[in-house]
Amino acid sequence: MARHLITSALPYINGIKHLGNMVGSMLPADVYSRYLRQRGHDVLYICATDEHGTPAELAAKEQGIPVADFCAQAHDAQKAVYDGFALAFDYFGRSSSAQNVEITQHFARRLNENGFIEERAIRQVYSPADGRFLPDRYVEGTCPHCGYDKARGDQCENCTRVLDPTDLINPRSAISGSTELEVRETKHLFLLQSKLQVEVEEWVAAHEDEWPQLASSIARKWLTEGLHDRAITRDLDWGVPVPSDTWPELAAEGKVFYVWFDAPIEYIGATKEWSDLDPENRDWKSWWYDVDTDVRYTEFMAKDNVPFHTVMFPATELGVREPWKKVDYVKAFNWLTYYGGKFSTSQKRGVFTDQALAILPADYWRYFLIANAPESDDSSFTWEHFTATVNKDLADTLGNFVNRVLSFSKKRFGEEVPAGAEPGEPETKLGEEISRLLAEYEEQMEALQFRKAAAALRALWSAGNSYLEEKAPWLEIKTDQEGAALTLRTAMNLIHLYSVVSEPFIPASAAAMRQTFALQNDTATWVTPDEARTLSSVPVGTPFTVPPVLFAKLTEEDLEAYKERFGGDPA
Repeated sequence: MARHLITSALPYINGIKHLGNMVGSMLPADVYSRYLRQRGHDVLYICATDEHGTPAELAAKEQGIPVADFCAQAHDAQKAVYDGFALAFDYFGRSSSAQNVEITQHFARRLNENGFIEERAIRQVYSPADGRFLPDRYVEGTCPHCGYDKARGDQCENCTRVLDPTDLINPRSAISGSTELEVRETKHLFLLQSKLQVEVEEWVAAHEDEWPQLASSIARKWLTEGLHDRAITRDLDWGVPVPSDTWPELAAEGKVFYVWFDAPIEYIGATKEWSDLDPENRDWKSWWYDVDTDVRYTEFMAKDNVPFHTVMFPATELGVREPWKKVDYVKAFNWLTYYGGKFSTSQKRGVFTDQALAILPADYWRYFLIANAPESDDSSFTWEHFTATVNKDLADTLGNFVNRVLSFSKKRFGEEVPAGAEPGEPETKLGEEISRLLAEYEEQMEALQFRKAAAALRALWSAGNSYLEEKAPWLEIKTDQEGAALTLRTAMNLIHLYSVVSEPFIPASAAAMRQTFALQNDTATWVTPDEARTLSSVPVGTPFTVPPVLFAKLTEEDLEAYKERFGGDPA
C-alpha cells in the first residue's frame, strides 16, 4: 500500500475558526485520511497552528498577556475544538516550535547560498505614534482594487489580492489607529522569486492537469502575472529570528521571518515535532526528504491560500536545491458563505466551530459540511438547509432505519440476530445494488470528490430503506415469520456495513452502530463491493442492543432559535 502524506491549511492562532475554515481544509483532509487508513494505506496527517505574524501580537496585546502565552493558550483551545470534531490528526503542532525555527533558518541559509535571497533597503510605513515600523498587517485601509475598507497591508480579505501597505487608500495603524504615518527606509531580506519563475512554471505544468481546476487556474494566474521578489522579513517581536550567523546586522535589529515564509515550512517542522516524540520509531525525513516516488502528498486548503502553496512555497523548495517533498495534489475549495455573505473571524460573522459543538454533536456538522462542500463553486450555509439535511439524511434515512430495524427485531425475535429463510431474489437484487453504490462511493472518495461521495453514501443508506419498504417485515411477519426474520437479518447486515463505510463522515455514529452487535474479532476496516453482495458479515445468533437515537430531528422551534441566536438571511 502507498504512503500518504496529508496536510491541511494551518489555522491561524487568533481565535476559534468558523465553519468555513473547517470545511475548506481540515475536515475534508480528515475524511480522506480516515478513508485511506480504512483501506490499509500508511497515512500521516499533519497540521499545526500558524502562530507568527501581526495578528498574534495584536491579539496578545489586546488581552494584555505575552504573545507566547497567548499562543500557547490559543493552541490548546483550538486543539480542543478539533478533538471535538473528531479530527484524527497524527500530529497537531505549532509553528513557534524549535523544530520549525531550525528548519526555517536552514531553508533561509540554503536559499542565500544559492543566490535566491538578497538584502535590500526599502521604504516602509513608520508610525510616530507607535514608535515603530509597521509590518504589512499592522497597516489597514481601503483596498485599491475592490474598495473594501478593512483591507490589510498584505492581502485584501475581500478580493484576495496581494497588497503592499503603501497600496492602501487612507492607511491607518492597526495598533493605535493613527493616520499620521510616514515612509522611512529600512533593510529587509527578499526572496528572489523572479529568478525561479521558469522552474516554478515547469513544476506547475507537470502537475496542474491532475489538480482541480480551481487550484490550477489560481497557480496559472499568478504565473501569468509574473513572480515578484518578495520581502520575507518583518519588524516584529514574535517570529522565527533571522539567523545571526548569516545576517548579523538584521538579527541585531530583531528582524524575524515573514509568517508566509515560515508557515509552509511548519508542515515539515510539525512532522519533526511528531518524530521527536518517538525518534526510535518515527523518521520525519522519510516523509519529506528524497521520497518523491514513495510518498503521495495531498494538501487541502481554501482558495485564498492556494497561491502560497502552488507557487510561493514550491519556489522556496526549488530554490533550496535539496530534494524536499513537494505537493502532488492540491485539493482546493471555494468558500462556504453564511446566507451568501462571508464568514469572517475578524467580524465574527457566521457560526464558529466551538458554538457549533455546543449546539449539536460533531457528526451533524461533519456530514452537512462535507455533503455541501464548496468544491466547484461557493456554497451557502443557511439554517433552513442545515435543518432539512439533518432531518432528511441523518435522522430519517439513516437513523430511523437503524432504530426501526433493531427495535422491531428485538420485539419480535429477541436480542439476537434471527435466522429466517435463505436469501431470495430481493436480497440478491439488494446485494447487487449495494455493491454498485459502494463502488461508486469508493470511486468518488479516491477522486476526492466529496459532495459526490456524500451522495453515494446517502444512496447506500437509501437502498436499505427501499429494501425495507419493499419487504415490509411488519406486514410480512403476519404470514411469513421466516421471511420477516430474513428481512431483518439482511437489514442488520446493512447496518453493520453502514457502520464501516460511514466512518470517514460520521465516526461517532458509525462506532455506535458497530457497537450494537456483540461480534467477536470484528476487525474489518472496510467492506469491498464484492464482499458487500453477500450481506453476511453479522452471523445468525449474534447478540445486539438497540442504541439510543442516533440523530434527533430538528424542529421548527430549533430552527427559529438558531436563527435568532446567529441571525438568518441578512436580506
